[in-house]
Amino acid sequence: MIVPLLNASGCLDALTAPDVARQLDAYVTKTVTPLAREGNPPPRIAETELGMLNSIGLQNPGIDAFVREHLSRLTALRVPIWVSVGGFSVRDYAEVCEQLEEQAAVEVIELNLSCPNVDEAPETAAELVAAARAATIKPLYAKLSPATWDIAENARAVAAAGADGLSLVNTMRGLVLDASTRRSKLALGSGGYSGPALRPIALACVDACARAVSLPIVGMGGISDGADVLDFLSVGASATALGTILFSDPFAPGRIRTELASAETLPAVVPQHEIHGLARDSASRALLSAE
Repeated sequence: MIVPLLNASGCLDALTAPDVARQLDAYVTKTVTPLAREGNPPPRIAETELGMLNSIGLQNPGIDAFVREHLSRLTALRVPIWVSVGGFSVRDYAEVCEQLEEQAAVEVIELNLSCPNVDEAPETAAELVAAARAATIKPLYAKLSPATWDIAENARAVAAAGADGLSLVNTMRGLVLDASTRRSKLALGSGGYSGPALRPIALACVDACARAVSLPIVGMGGISDGADVLDFLSVGASATALGTILFSDPFAPGRIRTELASAETLPAVVPQHEIHGLARDSASRALLSAE
């Protein structure tokens, strides 16, 4: 089974680990903002029993330095480049997208609309997407937060505003304490949780959004093996992204491809070509039967 594999933004430095990046079908950069950011003070990463918390705070060189110093080096990896874009206002998103519009090496722009570690823009996600849409004709993927009561409504709003796809999901805010001090292990207290416990939440979000809109979805959140990838395909994702697993197993993309190609990983009763959206379809049939 051929399933596009990406990395979740911020979980891989392609220039430090080029061999890992070359395993992917596309590389997603760390989020880029108009101006350089040093990020949050350390400590800003903490392990938990099941995953990790991060409070990086969108550390990045800014769009000018990114284009001038980093983009050509990333292009040399010969992997399609997706650039994650962030900011604190409509103007920020539009400014970065305008500059990326001029860069042929950038194939897709992912709009980080939901970072839990910085102050959010006052505008709605749809307004941010609309501003980005006015600034570029490149494909736009909206990355949404799972920390909302009705993510399907958000999906409909960003689709109407011009998004070409969805990235689901971003991290969720969490807190972990040091047992000896009873204080947070992170300097700023809470951070974004990622890891296996996020997977059921992410699956529910992908399922809800796949029912609400017809946009392609990159599913992510706690994926560690081929079976997890199949779960995301079953609820409507068309591609998947690896996050926390890359810290403990950098060569997970190759392993997961091998697992997906193995008959032992796949449900024997379901043909491979029928897996996409299977859980969504079966739930729909159950509701019709109940009626």
